[in-house]
Amino acid sequence: MSRAKLRFLSGADVRRALPMAQAVEVMAKAFADLSSGQVTVPPRIHMALAEASGDALFMPSYNPAQEHMGVKIVTLFERNRDTHLPFIQALVVVLDATNGSPIGVMDGASITAIRTGAASGAATEALARRDASVAAIFGAGMQGRTQLEAVCAVRRIGQARVFDVDTAAAEAFAQEMGRSLGVPVEVAADATAALAGADVVCTATTADTPVFDDADICPGVHINAVGSYKPDVREIPAQTVVRARVVVDQDEVALEEAGDLIMPMRAGLIRRDHVTTELGSVVAGMAPGRQDDSEITLFKSVGVAVQDLAAAGKVLKNAEAMGLGTELEL
Repeated sequence: MSRAKLRFLSGADVRRALPMAQAVEVMAKAFADLSSGQVTVPPRIHMALAEASGDALFMPSYNPAQEHMGVKIVTLFERNRDTHLPFIQALVVVLDATNGSPIGVMDGASITAIRTGAASGAATEALARRDASVAAIFGAGMQGRTQLEAVCAVRRIGQARVFDVDTAAAEAFAQEMGRSLGVPVEVAADATAALAGADVVCTATTADTPVFDDADICPGVHINAVGSYKPDVREIPAQTVVRARVVVDQDEVALEEAGDLIMPMRAGLIRRDHVTTELGSVVAGMAPGRQDDSEITLFKSVGVAVQDLAAAGKVLKNAEAMGLGTELEL
């Protein structure tokens, strides 16, 4: 009996194997498959570890066309910041859906960062004005980095600003991303300064309350909100949600987990029919994109397992061709 072999890929391997431009294309296809019912995505399991101020998420998925199934295990521990461990840690396991054999194990934090950024890239491509050129990023962590990278992959961004309550982190972000993307990145003194003239806004923070004021949003702006994933946590002001056209990754999950939408709904400010459009429907041409240049569009993402599976599948394919990773025998 032959032994199953799988490929182990580090975070560096994952990043080499999945350039952002490819990742955006992969996410657009994954969302289209999701909205057309071609993939199986069971509800993710959210396990709170109150004693350790942490959360663990278990996210399974299956794509028959890809012939892959998989699961991502991701942990988010607030106290890790005090011990110099990553706030987010994760593994993605991919299995051959034709025989059940494990074929890949890889760093899930890199997959999460890339696919989350790429999802916003796909949303920006579908919903932002074609002439969008100024980006504002809230949150100077890894997620903020891939958000800006993805936006720059789909629009000609000539200026970017970053705001973070940690000024040193924002300064490091500006220097690093300015060099890597060849785009001037400024550190904004406050949220109002960050939003001045912004065409695309990305929020990737761990904030519990809105990170900007609705009055500071420009007409025609597109917003990618990816930071909050709990019903009682939000980054976006309720007033912005009320007047925006809302597009989500998966409506059922968003209405269970996205505090940005749930809290205004509970307050009676919006109804269920305010949240009816999935990004996959827009990408697939089943729902319209931006209606006019003054419309405010909001993509709210809490993350869907099919994103991880699609990204991991592309990583495995590219890694094999590039000779990346370590092949292990079980």
